Amino acid sequence: MISKNQIKLIKSLQQKKYRKLYQLFFAEGVKVIQELLNSNYELVEIFTINELFLNVEKSKINFISETELKSISSLVTPNECLAVFIIPETELKDYSNTLQIALDDIRDPGNMGTIIRLADWFGVQNIICSEATVDVYNPKVIQATMGSIARVHVVYCDLKAHLSEVSVPIYGTLLQGSAIYSKKLIQPSIIVLGNESNGISKNIQQLITHKITIPRFGSLQQTESLNVATAAAIVLSEFCRNN
Repeated sequence: MISKNQIKLIKSLQQKKYRKLYQLFFAEGVKVIQELLNSNYELVEIFTINELFLNVEKSKINFISETELKSISSLVTPNECLAVFIIPETELKDYSNTLQIALDDIRDPGNMGTIIRLADWFGVQNIICSEATVDVYNPKVIQATMGSIARVHVVYCDLKAHLSEVSVPIYGTLLQGSAIYSKKLIQPSIIVLGNESNGISKNIQQLITHKITIPRFGSLQQTESLNVATAAAIVLSEFCRNN
């Protein structure tokens, strides 16, 4: 059974200010929860309609009804389970000898989650986000990562200040850049991906050392831009293929 206070708390975690206040977030679905359980994330409690997590101590499992699960879920069609985890403290770590991603004001949770999943797929361990980028613990971001959040380090900072201090090449995805397929792609380096509507901001563009673009092959050449997550997949694939 679930109490009114628990329902109120979990529903409040859909908002960033309450996630920050309580230092908690939630994840839904067996796969995502299991990935987090296998990581360093600390579990608070699991709410489930079925007996699914046999290795979790019983005191942290709360069996509830489908109606109760629906009352706390952020999904239109709730999954079998929802789990609350503690948000860990994060800090800038030294990943300067690896390929990294920098996100300049990415706002869409689906794009953010997909980029984290892509980073995991292509072996990128570190994502540096501007302070205006969507919160990584937004439920829609967590859902879109499909568990990859457990293996990718995501940190927020003053992106301009951070990029001003790095010594590795900084690649930026810009329409006026050189075609990525004919460019020598160096690692270690940082790949900057920009806002869905406005691209990479002017102050960050000034710090880019290598401007790259994904050329259009359509005969009409009328498509303005690619979805940022789609662009991330192509760029990461090229970096890994070249190395």
